[in-house]
Amino acid sequence: MASSAAVLQDDSLLSRLDSFLLPIERFCALISGIAVFSLMFLAAYSVIGRKFFNSPLSGYVDYIEAAMPLIAIMGVSYVQRDGTHIRMDIVVAALKGRALWLVEFLTVVIMLVLMVALVWGAWAHFDRSFDLTKPLWSRDSSIDIGLPIWPSKLIVPIAFAVLCVRLVLQAVGYGRAFILGLEHPVAVPLVLSVEEQARAEAAQLEGHD
Repeated sequence: MASSAAVLQDDSLLSRLDSFLLPIERFCALISGIAVFSLMFLAAYSVIGRKFFNSPLSGYVDYIEAAMPLIAIMGVSYVQRDGTHIRMDIVVAALKGRALWLVEFLTVVIMLVLMVALVWGAWAHFDRSFDLTKPLWSRDSSIDIGLPIWPSKLIVPIAFAVLCVRLVLQAVGYGRAFILGLEHPVAVPLVLSVEEQARAEAAQLEGHD
């Protein structure tokens, strides 16, 4: 299914940076998807073990907790790039031209400030958990089977850092569109109309023939 937003590209530096970051975001989203898929197998294994062998998977809850940052956070930059992240756009959808780009720019800048603060705090949280002198390099672990917690804590600042880079690119894109009065700026998600979405989906179907 085609996305409800489009990201235009050209040969500008901003667009090249956008294209460079996109494979990293796709890889992060892939890891998130694999984590979801893996938990499905773990759930099936645990249920089958409990039902037929009276032996469920030990530490199932610990594995879920460890994978939760992968599922919830790792793909956030990818959906931010495509404009498919959940957001309230009742007011924004009614804006056009420079007014739209200004609102989008201010929104992205506010998000960026918040995410930089979260990267700082998440890294400090990871640093409190990681210790090279401890077993498994961890000062803390899960309750049931003793999984080290620092890998899950490290995922958060990494994912948020990727998102910060994306937000910087989008802030530049929206700011450039506002200053120059561009109608179709690059490296930012442009919301498609219903007709444009239908044409994009038709083009995708034709490509699979």
